[in-house]
Amino acid sequence: MNKNLKTPINRRTFLLGGMALGAAVPALALSGDNKNIIGQSYPNWMKTPGGQIEAYGNVAKYEKHIIRHKAKDTAQTQLFSVWHSPIENQQGIITPNGLHFTVSHNGVPDINPEQHVLKIHGLVDKPIKVDMQTLQRYPMVSPIHFLECAGNSAPNAVSLTALDLSAQELSGQVSGAQYSGVPLKYLLKEAGVKTRGKWVIAEGADGGSHARSIPLSKLMDDAFIALYQNGERLRPEQGYPMRLFVPGWEGNANVKWLHRLEVTDQPAYTKDESGLYSDILNDGKIKRFSFHMDVKSVITQPSGKMILPVQKGFYEISGLAWSGYGKIKQVEVSIDEGKSWQMANLQGPVLSKALTRFSIPWQWDGKERVILSRATDEHGHVQPTRSQWREQYASYSFNHFNAIQAWSVNSNGLVENYYV
Repeated sequence: MNKNLKTPINRRTFLLGGMALGAAVPALALSGDNKNIIGQSYPNWMKTPGGQIEAYGNVAKYEKHIIRHKAKDTAQTQLFSVWHSPIENQQGIITPNGLHFTVSHNGVPDINPEQHVLKIHGLVDKPIKVDMQTLQRYPMVSPIHFLECAGNSAPNAVSLTALDLSAQELSGQVSGAQYSGVPLKYLLKEAGVKTRGKWVIAEGADGGSHARSIPLSKLMDDAFIALYQNGERLRPEQGYPMRLFVPGWEGNANVKWLHRLEVTDQPAYTKDESGLYSDILNDGKIKRFSFHMDVKSVITQPSGKMILPVQKGFYEISGLAWSGYGKIKQVEVSIDEGKSWQMANLQGPVLSKALTRFSIPWQWDGKERVILSRATDEHGHVQPTRSQWREQYASYSFNHFNAIQAWSVNSNGLVENYYV
């Protein structure tokens, strides 16, 4: 074991005394008599009746500035667009539906659910059509999973210098949600897959017919047809009225607006999987498929473009970790550019192929620091450094970038993107 790696800091330790990254934070002292503390006047909202409740709830007007933002590094058109989630403004592991990242290759289709039908055909004994009303009759599952675009964190993959970007702009193409839907194995068993069937071509009903080849074994394992997200029907930009969900795999494999599943004996090498989402290695070879999203973590508080409000004192470092292979086992945090590491606390629940929130107390001394996190999953996959990742891939390759994210904190509290 790394001699610099120390044991997790629990709440009792935090409250009773100091620790390597932080010391017990003093309570804010309030002085004066009761009248001074309570105050002699009341705010206006305590003097008048409140407003009316809306039929569909909305965020407080003071929080409406927290929104998704379009990616800056893509040619945005009406058809192809990428919207990043404000991960630095969120807590927990569930992303609100209105803030969930989204990517559309050919715009968002306006699909009437009463006319939408899922077709399963190809190497099956009995081709079937299933409409929305019929799907609702099948048993459903409701797991919590992350979803990440293969191109998440692309600027750090290709830029020679660390760009001045926020956590949202760099790594905001990841979100977590509870999805509810029908396990695909029920429908495939009903159709009767022939012995030669090894792959399934999943196609969306958007104008570009986005399609991906998925191994049959994955679809018979934990894949499902998602109809709900966080308890409500899918939003149009998330694939309404139905999408394929393949836990732990790159976002584009989770085909939105799903309308067709063709069982085949080999992959189709569609335009999407053989072009934009191909991983090019340093030796010039190309990976035929890169399905899993690798183990990854990012500190979201504090993070890029933030300014720490107090130039020295107590802060909590917190962030998100995830792995397409299973559960997060541990997250280590460093405040000295990786020279030493402390084990962060994992906030439950720690779920398979889901976002995991981590945190650790930090007593900042006001000096320049470089903070970073390193995640390890239950199968022993360890988040690499940027140089380790770059050794594997061509200089212009950017998909599946999962290298350690570092942030520099200067003496004035300004936080910036940084390469280690």
